[in-house]
Amino acid sequence: MISLGCAKNLVDAEIMLGSVLERGMEITSSADDADVLVINTCAFIDSAKEESIDAILEAHQQRSPHKRTNQRLIVSGCMSQRFSEELRAQLPEVDAFIGLDQVRELGTIVERLVAGIGDPGNSRDKINAAGVTNAGYNFVTPRPTYIPDYDTPRFRLTPPHSAYLKIADGCNHPCSFCVIPQMRGRHRSRTPESVLTEIRALVAEGAREINLISQDTTYYGMDLWAEKAGPRQPVDSARGLTLASLLREIETIDGEFWIRLLYTHPAHWSDELIATIAECRHVARYIDIPLQHIDESMLRRMRRETSRAHIETLIAKLRLGIPGVALRTTFIVGFPGETETEFETLLDFIERARFERLGIFKYSREEGSRAAKMPGQISAKVKNERHRHAMTLQQKIAHEVAAAKIGSELKLLVDQPLVARTEADAPDVDARVLLSQPAPVGEFITRKIQGARGYDLLV
Repeated sequence: MISLGCAKNLVDAEIMLGSVLERGMEITSSADDADVLVINTCAFIDSAKEESIDAILEAHQQRSPHKRTNQRLIVSGCMSQRFSEELRAQLPEVDAFIGLDQVRELGTIVERLVAGIGDPGNSRDKINAAGVTNAGYNFVTPRPTYIPDYDTPRFRLTPPHSAYLKIADGCNHPCSFCVIPQMRGRHRSRTPESVLTEIRALVAEGAREINLISQDTTYYGMDLWAEKAGPRQPVDSARGLTLASLLREIETIDGEFWIRLLYTHPAHWSDELIATIAECRHVARYIDIPLQHIDESMLRRMRRETSRAHIETLIAKLRLGIPGVALRTTFIVGFPGETETEFETLLDFIERARFERLGIFKYSREEGSRAAKMPGQISAKVKNERHRHAMTLQQKIAHEVAAAKIGSELKLLVDQPLVARTEADAPDVDARVLLSQPAPVGEFITRKIQGARGYDLLV
């Protein structure tokens, strides 16, 4: 299996592999030995789609013409979910397309494929809607509703000491640049009992870091309220299940581990959640909160359901209420109609807010999104210039933030004998700590920071 895209897609890949193991199959690291290849695709932005298509074509090339002519090729993930019919017409090399509702059923689907038994309604002997014969089976169902449970079989693809845990899936937000709700469906939360049972099992297996993920982690539980919560309603545990109440339950679990919050939306933060994080020893002092812009008119055009005043007040509350917190965010540059003045407003905000971790996306025109139809689409040249300018500014800030850590003693989680991470660093996306002496992998250590090299710290 090749899994592309975000951590949420990675969890789907782990569930698919768990499904095939459950059916008595084996997983191999050698594509040449495999009877079935799975490409788990991403469709978040154009570059992700291109990477997914390249991976599919490369997998097909590797199995033909003389290597494994009987090898099956399955495409899964967000691109398959959204474009399966178009892809069937364009990629007759693919034997089957599965969607997000089928990740738990991959083992059964593989058995049918290998045995030559497809979906009678999608026979390869028929001509599909695009007039293409021999098109792959299409198992994709529209508007996914699936959500994993604590006992869902998984074959973890992360190191034993670090895991991703999907607490919800789908999204209810109307962001004009995004098509994730069209691909992943509406927000749906797992029960707290399911989440807590899985965390206990992961901690018992030796996990020292559990990253809570969903499309909107701060909306967790609100879809289960007796009186349905709108996207801009205040978050209050008195009304029902919330992320804050879940964190308080997690805090009762024994063991030494970090809980890391990823993908929090600024619209659903509350004073209660801030206070809860400050009180919980298990919750890392790290907040991932994609803001996308700060200019008022840009936020309206992006349909972000927040205002500049709301964002600035929230950042101040987070820094005051959670001492030592590291804030990670992302912004989009080159959104349709973004003026030089609006871009300069963003740069000024980045310089003043001094985020510990920050990424910049160049706007990608996504088919089916509101923004794709907006006037004032910006050229690639301007997007590249703005991206370079913003990242140069953040690089300077990040280096100053790293240098300020010199001389302090920090708790570190060891990923490799000579590589660790601080509480302020999520796996794969943030900085590292380079160790001068080997340390036990998967354990917490405390070390004094001796220096900095770019984004990384030195011990």
